Amino acid sequence: MEVDRFGPVSSFHNNRNLHFWTPIMADYIALHEETAWQVDYLLWECSKEPRLVSTVHALIVGLFCLYILWFDDAVNTDPVWGEPGLVKLNVAITCGYLLYDLVLLATNWSTMGDSFFVCHHLAALYAYGYVLSRGVLPYFANFRLISELSTPFVNQRWFYEVLKYPRSDRLVVANGMAMAVVFFMVRIFVMPPYWARVFATFGTEAFERLGIGAQVAWITSCIALDILNTIWMYKIARGCYKVMMGASGRKAKEVSPLKQNHVNNHTD
Repeated sequence: MEVDRFGPVSSFHNNRNLHFWTPIMADYIALHEETAWQVDYLLWECSKEPRLVSTVHALIVGLFCLYILWFDDAVNTDPVWGEPGLVKLNVAITCGYLLYDLVLLATNWSTMGDSFFVCHHLAALYAYGYVLSRGVLPYFANFRLISELSTPFVNQRWFYEVLKYPRSDRLVVANGMAMAVVFFMVRIFVMPPYWARVFATFGTEAFERLGIGAQVAWITSCIALDILNTIWMYKIARGCYKVMMGASGRKAKEVSPLKQNHVNNHTD
């Protein structure tokens, strides 16, 4: 199919085009913030466009993924060999974005480099290569893309950090809580049902037809991605805990003097 050969390349090219348009949006955001003068401009200039591109990609792929899960009966009925047309299109978009992001990480490693992201991208590309080349495992490939729905919140957190918003700001706290909840729902909570569906295919004719190469790519990449997601979830949960405890501490300090004044008034 045309998607096999040109999908990731076209997606890569479109991400590059979007990369050149997003500075306008990013600078608009910064110029309309009271804290814009405090921005780390080296980090801002290197990362603002990739973050916006990442958010646009996540919304497109994540919503498309939900559409396929709800309405593509062929994929849901036969998760290993079902008609992969729509899934391959969605996966091709993702592969193009992952390649684009790897190029940016390599060229801006000093400011953007993150070994966890590199491992995540390579594991995903390894597995998705089989989906594009052989059209196998459409349900499972699409199911993994649900995780993209948490990305907009992660990127918004980055914008707040770079723009020097205090961590106690209501917008920052609200986004942080939403990020933690959505991240947990689309990356951690979905693990048991996903792996139950995986185990249900073991020993079936459909599973045996995959061959050892596709089987290894599928299982090992999923294990690697779930380990990374668990590590990230731990870091997010720890950050949320610190913010909540910090907020509780500040409230206690604010209430304490009021109580002291109340006692003193009665003592006098």
